[in-house]
Amino acid sequence: MKRLLTKLAGTFFFFGEMPWFPGTWGSLAGLLLYLALGPEGGIGHLAVFASLALAGFLLAGPASAIFGKKDAKPVVIDEVAGIFLVFWGIRPSLLFFVLGFILYRLLDIVKPFPARRLEKVPGSAGIMLDDLVCGVYANLLLRVLACFYQGS
Repeated sequence: MKRLLTKLAGTFFFFGEMPWFPGTWGSLAGLLLYLALGPEGGIGHLAVFASLALAGFLLAGPASAIFGKKDAKPVVIDEVAGIFLVFWGIRPSLLFFVLGFILYRLLDIVKPFPARRLEKVPGSAGIMLDDLVCGVYANLLLRVLACFYQGS
């Protein structure tokens, strides 16, 4: 039972086991959860993010071990938590949700400094930290884009 619950949390209710691009599916699941809480971030978003991050730091490593790899692709709790950071404090709009999603996925693939280095940290921390950094980077890029968008 513990193994099933670990896998359920790590794959975020099996979104990570969808065919093709599990990280994208996990990010989409996270975005849908974010939007289900309401498009404007608030205390509920913070509580859910904290819960996701805590679950990820506790379970991402053990969930990956179930799949026999250090950072197994089906484990997407890191993407789900990370996407919450993308939209923190961002004015909600369809444009920014689409841009934020794309930026986050690109940054998660490219892994700019220090994300690539953090990915090498052992256990759950390494699985989680690179995605959280990419979420912060995407948030900062969205803020810069918002300045230009509002200025035109």
